[in-house]
Amino acid sequence: MDWEFLDPLRENWEPVSKPARIGWLAFYGIFLLYALTDKSGYLLIDYVFVPIHEGGHLLFSYFGHTLMVAGGTLLQLGVPLMLAIYFAFQRQATGVAFCSFFFFENFLNLATYMADSRRMELQYITVGDPDFAEHDWLTLFSQMGVLEYDTKIAAVVRALGWLGMIAVAVWLWWRTKSSAHPQGPTPFDPTRGFDSGHRARPGTPSITLRGTAKSCGGVRAARAEDPRDKSRGACRGTRDPHA
Repeated sequence: MDWEFLDPLRENWEPVSKPARIGWLAFYGIFLLYALTDKSGYLLIDYVFVPIHEGGHLLFSYFGHTLMVAGGTLLQLGVPLMLAIYFAFQRQATGVAFCSFFFFENFLNLATYMADSRRMELQYITVGDPDFAEHDWLTLFSQMGVLEYDTKIAAVVRALGWLGMIAVAVWLWWRTKSSAHPQGPTPFDPTRGFDSGHRARPGTPSITLRGTAKSCGGVRAARAEDPRDKSRGACRGTRDPHA
């Protein structure tokens, strides 16, 4: 099977500057504090996903009633997840972190919705005729026979959301730690090959660079002394007038 489409995932991540790293980590820290202290059950970012959720109902309505009901949640989670995958192929760590972070943040919103399945106290937003509106998770939990466990399931989903957001922030800190302290280029070592991790093979003659240089076709080139070179410093393809 051809897996060439996964080749971009083997490439290095794009570097992230130290100010950007600090800014993003501060943003996630502040957001986590905001989410922790919020008592309403809805964060400001949740309103961004409301039209996506409702659009999911319309999109999946062509595939039957159950998928129509679940479609809101599927698209609500699917959009940030697909964007995270896109940025992973682009090797942009900050984009992956942002989309993954709010993928898990949606778990908090879903948990609030799940826990309301039997109480039905939340104010609903719907598309179409409100007389035909139904509670997503009341319908889904009833079909699965787990309606009585709605609050327990919601608690697990909420915990997964918190763990996921924290894990993403930690991952970004770890992933960008090395790029925040870039190292300079490795100096050339004439006793090694061009790959600094491997020495030249035994028997390969060494080349000694002198401090003087001569002009070759308008380009100044260092004179090299090679035991096999009889021209004593002549440029390749030219004749040394002093030979």
